[in-house]
Amino acid sequence: MSDEFDTVLAAVGPRLRELRRRSGATLTALSETTGIPVSTLSRLESGHRKPGLELLLPLAKAYQMPLDELVGSPPGLDPRVYPQPFTRNGMTVIPLTRKPGGLQAFKQILPAGPTDREPDPRSHEGYHWLYVLNGRLRLVLAGQDLVLTTGEVAEFDTHLPHWFGNADERPVEFLSILGPQGERFHIRARYRRD
Repeated sequence: MSDEFDTVLAAVGPRLRELRRRSGATLTALSETTGIPVSTLSRLESGHRKPGLELLLPLAKAYQMPLDELVGSPPGLDPRVYPQPFTRNGMTVIPLTRKPGGLQAFKQILPAGPTDREPDPRSHEGYHWLYVLNGRLRLVLAGQDLVLTTGEVAEFDTHLPHWFGNADERPVEFLSILGPQGERFHIRARYRRD
């Protein structure tokens, strides 16, 4: 039981960092919301401060989630993920995995709307794989302007500047899997003799 407890505690810092990044909050903004000093939040996220109830309870309230979900305590036998959608830059993002770090899966929905948004490509650490479920997705990647349609897949290193948008005025839904730098997705094909 002690090993399981230590594993949960060790994962709290990266989990808190990922929750903050997903919410788009800065350490300063989170400090103002929770009353926890920025330096303490930073040490919590880096694993240099052990999380106690006096710190976790205000964070659970700020993220509007139960304490056991905040710390990522091991689930019972229930394998279901209870996603908590959030909106970023007008896009609905639905997390499909529960643990921060490693591979993360999301369903993303761009609402119907005009296609005249100016692309603003960004880059960051990691690797991205996406699959278009429905609609037409505009992907600007390292200067290329591509349109992916239902059933198409793309994968790329996120150090390359990239941006997503609607390719037409209809909504688009796609799955995203993001991984740390160095993890790649491979499709294994079987060799078939004719």
